[in-house]
Amino acid sequence: MQEFTIRKTAVTIEEIHHDGGPPRSDPRRRAAALAIVSNPFAGRYVEDLQPAMETLKPIGMMMTERLIEALGGDTASIDAYGKGVIVGTAGELEHGALWHVPGGYAMRERLGEALAIVPSAKKVGGFGASMDVPIGHINAAYVRSHFDAMEVRVPDGPRPDEMVLCLVMACGPRVHDRMGGLAASDIKALDGLR
Repeated sequence: MQEFTIRKTAVTIEEIHHDGGPPRSDPRRRAAALAIVSNPFAGRYVEDLQPAMETLKPIGMMMTERLIEALGGDTASIDAYGKGVIVGTAGELEHGALWHVPGGYAMRERLGEALAIVPSAKKVGGFGASMDVPIGHINAAYVRSHFDAMEVRVPDGPRPDEMVLCLVMACGPRVHDRMGGLAASDIKALDGLR
């Protein structure tokens, strides 16, 4: 089994009071949990990567728990999520794909079997690279009010043989959403789309 040794973790929390419009009495909260881990596949081609997803599952669950705690501990208030990974330059984009299941399913499980696909991004990047992690509603992909992104980066990573794993959660819609479409209150909660 491959090892993904954690070098560093970080949690960033934002409270958005306004975005040019009137300040809200209840700011939108969003948070990102990041983990810099070693990439056991860096510098070489490995045909069968899939078994390594199992090894990453405890990291996904740990990061999920830290995000829930950072956002106040009430999973009922968390209604948006996303995930991303920055692979160091000795790795390949496919190494970042290992994060799909461990990161996404950890959040979906803890947020009550959320139905919508977890929006995601991945890239290969150098030291200090940033990424915009996409965010969407946890139960319906068509809820426009929750379309968002959160920029993340770690100043001292990823090193060439590392990956920066990221999970993002948010509470509520964009602070001044007014683009219409499916409202969160009108979700049918059947297929993760509407």
